[in-house]
Amino acid sequence: MSQVLENSQVLVVEDSVTQREMISELLKDNGLVVTIATNGIEALSQLQNMTPDLVVLDIVMPKMNGYEVCRRIKSHPKTKSIPVVMCSSKGEEFDRYWGLKQGADAYIAKPFQPTELVVTVKHLLRDCL
Repeated sequence: MSQVLENSQVLVVEDSVTQREMISELLKDNGLVVTIATNGIEALSQLQNMTPDLVVLDIVMPKMNGYEVCRRIKSHPKTKSIPVVMCSSKGEEFDRYWGLKQGADAYIAKPFQPTELVVTVKHLLRDCL
């Protein structure tokens, strides 16, 4: 991986402990720095104090769903250029369409192959750095 991509900061927003740990470890193993949020409200709060290079966002979460979080990220001047990867068990074509319509830069349906997530994240980071 190029030096530019290593140490890039990724915010993982996922309410499932198992999924959150699996995604975090996968990204860390690929040289990325991972910060976690367990729901949408927490993610938006963290984004007030940090600007990650990319956000991996679940859709089905308590308090605020990923669609709303994505809309808020993409509508705020400070965060609108941060790439968002929606990663959800909602795998229907409409879900993918709606996620991209909310401003997501990529949509990955769970269960996913680890390489699919890593390749997508690296591709988006390469494009924005």
